[in-house]
Amino acid sequence: MKRHIFNILLIILYSLPTFSGEVTVSSPNGKMLMKVYEKGENVVYSVSFGGKPIVLESLLGINGAGVWKDGVSIGKSVDTSVDVSWKPVYGERNIVRDYYNQSEIELKQINNSYRRLKLIVRAYNEGIAFRYFFPDKENLRITEEYTQYVMPEGAKAYVALWAQGTYSLLPLKDWPSGEAERPLVLELPQGPYVLLTEAEMVNYARTKFVLAPGKANTITGVMYDAVDDVAPYKTPWRVIMAAEKPGQLIENNDLILNLNPPCAIDNPRWITPGKVMREVTLTTEGAKAVVDFAVKRNMQYILFDAGWYGSEVDKKSDATVVVPVALDMKEVVTYAKKHNIKIILYVNQIALTQQLDEILPLYKSWGVDGLKFGFVNVGSQYWTSWLHEAVRKCAQYELVVNIHDEYRPTGFSRTYPNLMTQEGIRGNEEMPEATLNVTLPFTRFTQGAADYTICYHRALLVKKEQPHDHLLKTTAAHQLAIAVVFYSPLQHMYWYDRPSDSNDEPELEFFDRVPTVWDDTKVILGEIGKYISMARRSGNDWFVGTMTNNDGRKLNIPLDFLPKEKTFIAHIYDDDPKLKNLTQVGVKTKKVTSKSVIRANLQPSGGQTIWIEATGKNH
Repeated sequence: MKRHIFNILLIILYSLPTFSGEVTVSSPNGKMLMKVYEKGENVVYSVSFGGKPIVLESLLGINGAGVWKDGVSIGKSVDTSVDVSWKPVYGERNIVRDYYNQSEIELKQINNSYRRLKLIVRAYNEGIAFRYFFPDKENLRITEEYTQYVMPEGAKAYVALWAQGTYSLLPLKDWPSGEAERPLVLELPQGPYVLLTEAEMVNYARTKFVLAPGKANTITGVMYDAVDDVAPYKTPWRVIMAAEKPGQLIENNDLILNLNPPCAIDNPRWITPGKVMREVTLTTEGAKAVVDFAVKRNMQYILFDAGWYGSEVDKKSDATVVVPVALDMKEVVTYAKKHNIKIILYVNQIALTQQLDEILPLYKSWGVDGLKFGFVNVGSQYWTSWLHEAVRKCAQYELVVNIHDEYRPTGFSRTYPNLMTQEGIRGNEEMPEATLNVTLPFTRFTQGAADYTICYHRALLVKKEQPHDHLLKTTAAHQLAIAVVFYSPLQHMYWYDRPSDSNDEPELEFFDRVPTVWDDTKVILGEIGKYISMARRSGNDWFVGTMTNNDGRKLNIPLDFLPKEKTFIAHIYDDDPKLKNLTQVGVKTKKVTSKSVIRANLQPSGGQTIWIEATGKNH
């Protein structure tokens, strides 16, 4: 209670308006700093981190009700500070701190004193966020944001051309196809790492990054199309994160959630994270077998993927009718509920658009627990608004959601946590190389959960019998580690498998034990595109996932994150080429403490996982 009273006092003390041609906003720890100031008839900004410039003098501006680019000056500003903590419904941590200093800066058109625009700037310890706010009632048509990011000479960016693309480390010139997906992670010559992205993009057009024509080392955004709305209106947050180590970008990713409104669901207790297995036969017998396997392997959901209501790309397909004659959905749902297994149904965008208001109450009456949206339209303001409204409607019927294809999150899961995961990633269905897998944690996963679809038996079997470019390119232990490193509250596992593919391999106990949401998350080691080792806590147990790129390597994994003076049992799962079985994963156990170091001898494209079991004993 004292903390909240203190916060209120801070807001009162710092809310007096000031008048100046320059405004400086610094983070609570003083390391992040943004200056907004006038230069001629433009308003520009710069950002520093730990005294180092990370964004040099750059243009601000937008067109909406008028052009806010040239002939703009700074008016009064109002400063506030906030320091609160909140408990997410689920997440990578069980407590999130929302701690920032804010300045609301009035911008004025020199030749039109009646028009108003505000720039809202927040400085967190983790990064800077700013947005444009049109405060007066007026019609808006936004076709361009003039915001630029002038980076220090020699900066390089991890560029993905589309949401399911691969990454290339490129200088800030001659990008292929011109556009780069969000987030954009940059390495500066003298450090630190910088991340550019957006947050709370729910009623706007998607923005990608492009190189500004004719201006060296300068990045700007390009909108998918125009935004039409009525003010008062706020644009999405533009976000600049910075960190000395790339792993800190992952540890600080709650910044994206903090930039979204609190949970809007009154009682979200029905939202249940868990592991999911796909049912591929679309038969009653096959579905019951998957339910039995889910019970045996401590999974919480089964998914009926495309095909259960007919062709997903045919506008005549009816998502209220089960088409396969061998599949009795009512019988399967009844059987699943009897065994405490939940059901998710896939529905393509075509059927969602045509039938959403009809199928939601129907599926609820069937006993269905969630939807997987397929081939969604993304980019435009219309489809962005439609998609987030569809998630809101699903919440009314207590249905969880997984959005597939090009959608990437911007923090909406804080407001509507029934949106549990999404694709927007080059996942296992496209069989990427291990090098991409150790790039994704530092890039795509800084934005939130991703449905990567973990593969195991069948993909390994095909890899062994018919090796070629379109098959699994990583080891079994690498796939085990994905369950820790790649965050997804709905974690799809055994993606191509049927229950009969499993031979009860000893290492499957790791999949059985590993949760999908966490009380704490730490990055132990990591270099983008080379390797990563992450530790996540659930209750008193810890789970460690370590992955390498296409190259083998040896790493020492310190366990100094463990509580001191306590002894744990470490269950270690390593690739072991000497084993004769399909998965070739060896299992061993040893006692460990916070002073212990685990040796990881990683095979090329391999991995290691550790389940650190609390014993309750002191040492």
